[in-house]
Amino acid sequence: MNETIQQHIVGLGGIFYKCDDPSATRKWYSDILGIKCSDYGAEFPFREDDEPDKRGYSIWGPFTKNTDYFSPSSKEFMINFRVRDLSGLLEKLADQGIAQHGERMDEVYGSFAWILDPDGVKIELWEQKGEPPE
Repeated sequence: MNETIQQHIVGLGGIFYKCDDPSATRKWYSDILGIKCSDYGAEFPFREDDEPDKRGYSIWGPFTKNTDYFSPSSKEFMINFRVRDLSGLLEKLADQGIAQHGERMDEVYGSFAWILDPDGVKIELWEQKGEPPE
């Protein structure tokens, strides 16, 4: 992996996939596996290795079959990577000819941008802001 890009990718942010009934799927994961779920899925908190006082989290989330959130990908899933310095990463990707899909989005819990891999899988790049929800 390109060393300058590798320093930006810090972990798996989440797994998102399409399913017939996200509510029933979340209920199954909660009832059978004991995973505490919200309307968005489940959050898995952790401590940063290089900054143990800093908390992060990864997300598992089922989406409806007809979601357009994964567009322009036609795949049934999307991968989210946690990143540092999203702006710097996007510049390095652009230098390698990797196009950003859609406009960058800034939310209270993080900043997001999207690219596609060679197989058409949408990759969400997420720079977390703040602490994970309780």
